Amino acid sequence: MTALRQRKGSKGKEPPLGAEFQPQQSNCCTDHHPEKILHGDWSWGAIIWTSVGWSVSVGLGLLCCIYMATLHENDLWFSNIKEVEREISFRTECGLYYSYFKQMLQAPSIQEGLSDLIHDNLTESKRTINLLQRMNIYQEVFLSVLYRLLPIQSYLEPVYFYIYTVFSLQAVYVIALYLTAWLLSGSWLAGTLTGVWYILNRVDTTRVEFTISLRENWSLPFLALQVTAITCYLRPQLTALQQKVMVWLMYVTTFCFCLTWQFNQFILLVQALIIYTLDCVDYLTTTQVTTLYLVQVSGLLSVWLLQFCNSMILGSLVLSFIVAALFIRHCQSGLKTGSLLVRLGKLLLHSVMVLLLTFTINYLAKKALQLRSDEHIFKFIKAKFALGSTRDFDASLYLCEEAFGLLPLDTLERLAGTLLLYPYILTLLLLSGMLAVAALQNLRPKGGSAEERKGAAEPWVVAFRPDVAYNLLHTLFYGLLAFSTMRMKYIWTGHMCAVAAYGVCGMELWTLILNALRCNSKVLLRLVRYAVPLAMIGCLYYKFWPKLMEELSELREFYDPDTVELMTWISTKTPKQAVFAGSMQLLAGIKLCTGRVLTNHPHYEDKDLRERTRQVYQVYARRSPEEVHGILRAAGADYVVLENSICYERRHRRGCRLRDLLDLANGHIMDGQGENDPDLVSASHPRFCEAIKTDTAAYTSLFTRTFQNKTFHVYRVKKKRKKSTKSSSEPSATQ
Repeated sequence: MTALRQRKGSKGKEPPLGAEFQPQQSNCCTDHHPEKILHGDWSWGAIIWTSVGWSVSVGLGLLCCIYMATLHENDLWFSNIKEVEREISFRTECGLYYSYFKQMLQAPSIQEGLSDLIHDNLTESKRTINLLQRMNIYQEVFLSVLYRLLPIQSYLEPVYFYIYTVFSLQAVYVIALYLTAWLLSGSWLAGTLTGVWYILNRVDTTRVEFTISLRENWSLPFLALQVTAITCYLRPQLTALQQKVMVWLMYVTTFCFCLTWQFNQFILLVQALIIYTLDCVDYLTTTQVTTLYLVQVSGLLSVWLLQFCNSMILGSLVLSFIVAALFIRHCQSGLKTGSLLVRLGKLLLHSVMVLLLTFTINYLAKKALQLRSDEHIFKFIKAKFALGSTRDFDASLYLCEEAFGLLPLDTLERLAGTLLLYPYILTLLLLSGMLAVAALQNLRPKGGSAEERKGAAEPWVVAFRPDVAYNLLHTLFYGLLAFSTMRMKYIWTGHMCAVAAYGVCGMELWTLILNALRCNSKVLLRLVRYAVPLAMIGCLYYKFWPKLMEELSELREFYDPDTVELMTWISTKTPKQAVFAGSMQLLAGIKLCTGRVLTNHPHYEDKDLRERTRQVYQVYARRSPEEVHGILRAAGADYVVLENSICYERRHRRGCRLRDLLDLANGHIMDGQGENDPDLVSASHPRFCEAIKTDTAAYTSLFTRTFQNKTFHVYRVKKKRKKSTKSSSEPSATQ
């Protein structure tokens, strides 16, 4: 790898610290780099190559969008099924989010629709909540307003407008990854390989075709755009105007990412740790570090304002960390001086101080704000990493879900099958070694002339760029997050495609290999950087094109007659203001399909709602009919829906079935063969969801069966009689 040096005979100033570590910008490997246009090269060659690169990016994005939309149509026959079936296909929390888009369109006006969202009393019975504050649903609001304003109502149904928008964001996602790979490698072939890998690894890069409304499907394209903007911002030789443009792009994409996903603070915390690490080893200037931190803070605070001063954002760990990092950095002016060992010691002390101040600020902020909305997440993290056993219902609910478990090894097998894993691992290992050596070189004393410092460094380390360093740590940190929690793999795998493509098409990997083979030359370097990715694309086309065509030819149809029957009955046979209790997943569908009032729902970021959900779920525990009746009436329920799939669940292992979690939380022995903790006791009542079907007097006096099929049993909750008020007041007090 080559490095910049002053021209012979030049009388210019000594290059600034780190200038000798910048890559050569004008060489055979950057002949169609997108920045040539930015730097004023308006030659026909640069214009044509850049135009071709942009055209390929748009083409791949549209291809991905059409591919996802076609899979969705083929899986459900979405264009042919009834409206109620379309709505049922929005499973779990997806149905809840889409219901607000539907609600906004059904409102007499935009103003009334917004007012109903701000003063909502349908999502949680006996409570009025501000949905724009509680949930990240501004995207539904924006789309509903846009649909009202655009002249498309006559030929495009609202549901298609919604799903096509989400699928279009997949095109944006692919284009962002394409541009990141192009910026890193200097070749749009890297972007092409990135897009191809993203599409072929669809199972592991996205789940948009069957979870359309999920918040991450809205937010991850903006995160990818933010990473592209950061990559461009960290490149050398940008003008002041270009830097300002990149800063604004970073802010806008960060804002959109935060606005569309409630887990934004945890993702940005990992990104803040990446910035902190790069700052510690001198890869970023003070201005760059401060700018990147302030972009995060500005995005979060803007969302805080739009979400009516949501206290969960102010109490987030990422804001506390950024404040602590900037404060300690300002106070420790001599942090980056001294010998290597002295600097390492200072960094260790500095990191300890930052962490201590972070947790102190966060603790005080949560105490001042009386914030308990996110405590279930920290309980989950504590239990997941074996920092203490737990019977906490909320933490166990997460731990028992496959999506929150460790990354399955078959994921790596699939990634290896598309030739993605091998170049990714090789690139990761080589770049990590180079980063470590270059970091140690940066931490050494800066005495002597620039030539002496350059001579002391290894020739294959001196060209490590800050944009490459950021993307390397990005894939490392989010890779660790993906391995610890499978749901987070979708943040990692998309960027993984860009990093692997950079390794295949960038000059760093090939320069090292050719130097090791003692056959490095400009012509050969250019040849392998073009030939290898083209050969890989050809191999992938030969191997996977028939499989893709076969996949697209498979036609299936939505079929869930029991749920359709239930929704139809609720819509036609129950009052519009009736309140329904049941599982979170089913109630989200009930709200979307029927508009009835709910006792609880899947958006779990509220302590009171979590407690109510645990209470409502006692219908699947061993509780007396009087206790369950008191709980349901305290929540305002008129009807309760019992699901056989939960009452007789076999999908999870013993100890992870919902009824087991409830038994453990209640201190009862679990069903089935197996060990039980010695402090657990036998319950004095049978399981409610089973016993109520016996129609004994104890149950029929409090509940009336009004609907049943093979999957669902619906009971009307009778109002309390005056003589039973005293006896039922005790279970009500538990609410």
